Amino acid sequence: MTTLRLPGGAVTLEAGPVPEPSGNWTRVAYSAVHVVADPMADADPWLDCAIDWDRTLAFREHIWSLGLGVAEAMDTAQRGMGLDWPTSLELISKSVAQAKTGGHLIASGAGTDHLAPGPEVTIDDVIAAYEEQCEAVEAAGSRVILMASRALARAARGPDDYARVYERVLGGLTQPAILHWLGEMFDPALEGYWGSPDHMTAMDTCLSVIEANARKVDGIKISLLSAEKEIAMRRRLPEGVRMYTGDDFNYPDLIAGDEEGYSDALLGIFDPIAGAASRALSALAAGDMSGYRDAFDPTVPLSRHIFRAPTRFYKTGVVFLAYLTGHQDHFTMVGGQESARSTLHLAEIIRLANDARLFTDPELAAARARPVFAARGVEV
Repeated sequence: MTTLRLPGGAVTLEAGPVPEPSGNWTRVAYSAVHVVADPMADADPWLDCAIDWDRTLAFREHIWSLGLGVAEAMDTAQRGMGLDWPTSLELISKSVAQAKTGGHLIASGAGTDHLAPGPEVTIDDVIAAYEEQCEAVEAAGSRVILMASRALARAARGPDDYARVYERVLGGLTQPAILHWLGEMFDPALEGYWGSPDHMTAMDTCLSVIEANARKVDGIKISLLSAEKEIAMRRRLPEGVRMYTGDDFNYPDLIAGDEEGYSDALLGIFDPIAGAASRALSALAAGDMSGYRDAFDPTVPLSRHIFRAPTRFYKTGVVFLAYLTGHQDHFTMVGGQESARSTLHLAEIIRLANDARLFTDPELAAARARPVFAARGVEV
């Protein structure tokens, strides 16, 4: 045990269980994963995207070793918040090659982030941008995760425009895609997606798109942070179309399911809690609901804190924990996003991660935390 002085009081860090390889689950589970910045690159971190490829790819091996799939180049990787499309494609290509070598599960984000939203952007422009990225992702050998488009949200005049775009883009794919409905709490530019600011009205449009293109849809990940809305949509999905929970507030209940079904998972919180997620999913597969709850439930307060509003800054907490647990040697982020959360927020992450038993090496975590807080004026 190691004691660490933090704003608000000292905390004694205790060693948690060492993650073990797992698999053979009753749920499909992807972790949306972060990227490791290169802090030694001669680049402006607010403008240039410099990646430490060795550390970034090593983290994906860590995720795969625990039985989870990798959801590549998603918002957890700072897509649209520091990670540009050319670097995203390089990341996807490298990760897919590594996945093929090991026989691992991977799906990758395709969007329109190389097309800046604006009044001159047309629906045809959005379609062309989607098709360009989808073709590149499939050429790399990955299943597509069709990400929500800021340009489409700006250009669309109503539900018919969404139907037109998705029918065209899905129709050109060689294998079924995972759709991603990312709520405005994650990205304010996506407010009103599917043609309405009301989520239930938007859901009707989204479901009609899925029903019309069901052969081309593996599933949908929704990130609205509402268990009620996810369950309502899950019960209306066509047969064979999966619901991938993107709810970082309520994932244990949604994955466990109810008498009418369950959600699979595609979650950003699985990045820092991969070991706990692996234990939980193994317990669920064995019918051990007590073990499932023991592994998952202590991680929920941490996840709700990391993803608290403004939710789009959750990546800072994800990378902070990767640094504390030894998956990278620094707390530097693409886009300078290490500054996006307060000192008190980071201190609470340590307390909640300790409660969730995520620190397998408390001394390492404490040694790495001290210089971060010292640089922020805290004597630790």
